[in-house]
Amino acid sequence: MLQPSSTTNRAPRPGAAVTGRAWLMLALATAGFALNFWAWALLSPLAPRLQDSLGLSSFQQSLLVAVPVIVGSLGRIPVGALTDRFGGRVMFPLVSAATIVPVLYLGLAGHSSLPALLAGGFFLGIGGTAFAVGVPFVSAWFPPERRGLAIGIFGAGMGGTAISALTTVKLVDANGMANPFLITAGVLAVYAAVSALLLRDAPGRTVPTEPLARRLTATFKLGVTWQASALYAVAFGGYVAFSVYLPTYLKTGYGLTQADAANRMAGFVLLAVAMRPVGGWLSDRIGPVRVLNGALALVAAGAVVQAFTPSLAPVGTLAFLAMAAALGAGSGAVFALVALLAPANKVGSVTGVVGAAGGLGGFLPPLVMGALYGTYGSYAWGLILLALVAAAALAYTGTVVRRGIDRRDPAAQPH
Repeated sequence: MLQPSSTTNRAPRPGAAVTGRAWLMLALATAGFALNFWAWALLSPLAPRLQDSLGLSSFQQSLLVAVPVIVGSLGRIPVGALTDRFGGRVMFPLVSAATIVPVLYLGLAGHSSLPALLAGGFFLGIGGTAFAVGVPFVSAWFPPERRGLAIGIFGAGMGGTAISALTTVKLVDANGMANPFLITAGVLAVYAAVSALLLRDAPGRTVPTEPLARRLTATFKLGVTWQASALYAVAFGGYVAFSVYLPTYLKTGYGLTQADAANRMAGFVLLAVAMRPVGGWLSDRIGPVRVLNGALALVAAGAVVQAFTPSLAPVGTLAFLAMAAALGAGSGAVFALVALLAPANKVGSVTGVVGAAGGLGGFLPPLVMGALYGTYGSYAWGLILLALVAAAALAYTGTVVRRGIDRRDPAAQPH
């Protein structure tokens, strides 16, 4: 009888030791992801201020914070495929340097009108593509038994949005609108130079030889591409949606000040970030399906509770923190699934598509929430929709995704 090839639920083999260089590359990649996400999220904390100064409607404010999300999401598809071909050593400095341009534009000239902000936000989306660079880069450095944890640690770089939430408004209040943008551009420039000098692709990295179009076509034919995309649209999409819209939600729904709302959003982000490596680590040990099942159930329950707009102390706060932890762990579990099922020479391409789905999942909810609030004067229906989507994803995970893993390796997922 053939022995199962997967080691998803086993302890790492003695021969699967990770080198010090691999950990260094992981640290550099995580830093790059965090810094690019910091830039990517610069407009969100300023959205309420820009709404007041420019007289924007709720929908226009939602569009302002959503544009960088959708561009950064769709951009992951070609960037992931290019990373498969050229490696993270080339792509990390390139993406970081390219993000500097819209950051400077927004800080110096592009914040005086909605069209200018939308144009700057469009190119600011480049920063969001860094995720599709890091997953294949990190994955190649680690053995299969450690990839869930490694990619989860890398995914914690999404905490760059917390840096933005905690600092942007304060920096603007202290020294004017250009201040946070100039600082972010300077930090990105330093990282681009350092990463160009220090980053190295993993020895023996599988380099595809097929043309880009053919590789993307093959990627779209993989079952894991669509399974992981659907789940990431809910898990990471939910995280992105809350990270960009929560300040507006808290200010409008609970009457909090802009600074208080931004600080609470930062707490949501930090918990989600901390739970992402935990989700990857748990997936290495009990399987990604079990982690996703628990995470999605918790999101559905938290959204139902919050739909009733309970007081923030303590029920509302607990509901949001539970959803933050679940969305973070679920995001880590999705890429443990990708590391388990995607072919080695297509990890970047699959990551690009899955990352795009996650970003698109974060693009729609702020628009829906803004439109529903403008129509009904309440966010309840938006949260009920989130609960229904999470419940549907839970059912999908327990059936289609589980069967896909069991067909590949009956021992890979515990029963």
